[in-house]
Amino acid sequence: MSLNDPRWGNQGGNGNKGGNQGPPDLEDLWRDFNRRLSGMFGGKSGDGGGNRPPVSSRQFGGGIGVILGLVLIVWLASGLYIVDASQRGVVLRFGKLHETTEPGLQWRLPYPIDSHELVNLTGVRTVEVGYRGTERNKVLNEALMLTDDENIINIQFAVQYILKDPVAYLFQNRSPEDTVVHAAETAMREIVGKSKMDFVLYEGREQIAVDAQHIMQQILDRYQTGIQISRLTLQNAQPPEQVQAAFDDAVKAGQDLERQKNEGQAYANDVIPKARGTASRLLEESNGYKQRIIATAQGDASRFKQVLAEYVKAPEVTRQRLYIDTMQQVLMNTSKVMIDAKGGNNLLYLPLDKLMQQAGAAVAADSASGAASGARAGEVVTLPPLSNDSAAADMRSRDALRARERGER
Repeated sequence: MSLNDPRWGNQGGNGNKGGNQGPPDLEDLWRDFNRRLSGMFGGKSGDGGGNRPPVSSRQFGGGIGVILGLVLIVWLASGLYIVDASQRGVVLRFGKLHETTEPGLQWRLPYPIDSHELVNLTGVRTVEVGYRGTERNKVLNEALMLTDDENIINIQFAVQYILKDPVAYLFQNRSPEDTVVHAAETAMREIVGKSKMDFVLYEGREQIAVDAQHIMQQILDRYQTGIQISRLTLQNAQPPEQVQAAFDDAVKAGQDLERQKNEGQAYANDVIPKARGTASRLLEESNGYKQRIIATAQGDASRFKQVLAEYVKAPEVTRQRLYIDTMQQVLMNTSKVMIDAKGGNNLLYLPLDKLMQQAGAAVAADSASGAASGARAGEVVTLPPLSNDSAAADMRSRDALRARERGER
């Protein structure tokens, strides 16, 4: 038996009056509900029979009360709302600010008495100035700016911001995003207008971003927008496309100039220290030569005075000694040996080569000692006088050598 069979649930021929009663028929329940509903609003029954008796006012009032209760419950439940951890709720009562709510499950009076706005405080929002989407999609009326040296540059940048005051963000400005764009453009034009073109394009990009962000935050705080600038990023800064080639040539010329300056400075750094070192060396050599000449002159003068003093004491001996010393210096580089042998005819066998070597060593030692004695001022040199015996011995040795030379001939 199907569910659509009207006899479903009836065990006897008398319907529900039988002894064993089954579950109620769903179609009967639905028709009974329709009849009650139509009778409540004064309509006719849908079974095709006669008119049913009218519903009493008590029944009508009870149905209306149930419906109104359900509607009231639904209406009050519509005031529930959830505020996330990153959001703040702003409740409006008849369009006027009433309160702000913290994160969690909140309730307000339902519409049309109260309404609410959820404001995300931690989400980073971005506005673009000078372009939209990509750098190729330029907005020239925002990007073109005039520098302090009367040059035009095309600058594009992005501004990221968050909200710090939801009430000011909702009620103090009609279009907060447009306000951010205009404030960013104003701040950037102020900074660029006070800077040179090379400073904006090269070495001053970071400084310009920091200064523009500071000025922009001051503007937004003065407008009470409830916005906190988190970052300003320069995307692109270049001359206009119409003068890009000429600007590239000027940049290349400037780079060549800097390169040549660096090369000249490197050459100067290499040559100047060498020249200064050479000059210092020459000065030291000249000072050394000066001191040596002065010391030599002083030594010669002191030696002359000492010799003069000895000459005054013994003129003949001193004269003879000076003569011998002079002849020794003159003949020290010759290979001939002169022997005075006037006093005797004996042939003397002398090691001439050894004598010559000893004489050369003695002369070198005398010259060194003479230079040292000349450097020491005030030193007295005493020349021993020649005795008669030594003079006679010298004469005999010279005569013997001379006789030997004659014998060899």
